[in-house]
Amino acid sequence: MVPPQPTKVPVKPAPLITPQSTEEDEQIVKSVVEGKTPSYSLESKLGDCKRAASIRREALQRITGKSLEGLPLEGFDYESILGQCCEMPVGYVQIPVGVVGPLLLNGTEYTVPMATTEGCLVASTNRGCKAIYASGGAIGTLLKDGMTRAPVVRFDTAKRAAELKFFLENPLNYDTLSVVFNKSSRFGRLQSIQCAMAGKNLYIRFTCSTGDAMGMNMVSKGVQNVLDYLGNDFPDMDVIGISGNFCSDKKPAAVNWIEGRGKSVVCEAIIKEEIVKKVLKTSVASLVELNMLKNLAGSAIAGSLGGFNAHASNIVSAVFLATGQDPAQNIESSHCITMMEAVNDGKDLHISVTMPSIEVGTVGGGTQLASQSACLNLLGVKGASKELAGSNARLLATIVAGSVLAGELSLMSAIAAGQLVKSHMKYNRSSKDVTKISS
Repeated sequence: MVPPQPTKVPVKPAPLITPQSTEEDEQIVKSVVEGKTPSYSLESKLGDCKRAASIRREALQRITGKSLEGLPLEGFDYESILGQCCEMPVGYVQIPVGVVGPLLLNGTEYTVPMATTEGCLVASTNRGCKAIYASGGAIGTLLKDGMTRAPVVRFDTAKRAAELKFFLENPLNYDTLSVVFNKSSRFGRLQSIQCAMAGKNLYIRFTCSTGDAMGMNMVSKGVQNVLDYLGNDFPDMDVIGISGNFCSDKKPAAVNWIEGRGKSVVCEAIIKEEIVKKVLKTSVASLVELNMLKNLAGSAIAGSLGGFNAHASNIVSAVFLATGQDPAQNIESSHCITMMEAVNDGKDLHISVTMPSIEVGTVGGGTQLASQSACLNLLGVKGASKELAGSNARLLATIVAGSVLAGELSLMSAIAAGQLVKSHMKYNRSSKDVTKISS
């Protein structure tokens, strides 16, 4: 029997109080603490985003009794995120940005920014870039470019849902649907419609071009146009949701792995035998065998979905954070299969990464923030392309794939040579005595 446990009486923390610069701000802080002024309304009431963040931050400390010391407040443009990037800010998180390169890709050199807190990641990816450069560079090829949105609609019968499916898939109706879809954007152009049924429910996957934007809002507007239009001929159609998860956004999904979403890219390089030995400290035969047993067979045994690689998400996440992409879309953007093969009579290594759903943009969202914009500028893809709509976003996706290629090459070499644990112990371990760090 478990002995009775003493009842813990919750102790309300003593409020942390930092005197405000003015009596007016002090009164506003007290009003927020007392629940009289909603915290979310401070920006609109004060007309000063920095002041709103400061007051919200102080109110939060007093309410919770927890200090936010260490979370910076100064040095950030809070006006730039209003109504676009983040609500109810109390500060910002600092993530160090390292650079790798030059990454020689399609004959051009790129210095790639990576925001990460994982030691070894930048150094390892940089080594991969060195090996690729010394071998003549990598070639990246864009296979497809189209963002998707898939609403779910319901009818009283499956027969009626099938009638809409046949209507949408009829080539004779495509031109009309395209005109309706395209009317809300200069760049959003309908490419295809794919339907799937589950009983009397119909899932409609629209794919469209989105220029240099990642494009979720753009495609959603076009979808709404079509749904409104279909309501005339199908008045019994019940729109359950603008997104029915057949898109599929921010979730691992076979539809993205097979059909693609965003940018589909394949990137390859031939690494010379002497580079494999001198720079990567391993052999071609060892890499090919490890890739087969780890990335292919091992991932299959694990039941992996789109994860036939060593650590593609490491590089994707770091580049996404640095360039203002949606970090949650790292999930499908990291779908990747890494292939390795001995070529040129077994002397050299052919390595490739195939990534069917890289979701990136160079305009909108976090790309307009100063730090992220600077990183995009470093890559030469800041903002919308003035020459060819969408070319900046497509180039960014290709650079992401090239960076993943470098990361895969280096990590696999470290594992093949038995260097992984040693390098992480050297570069990914804090020298601080954690026993002296207070909670």
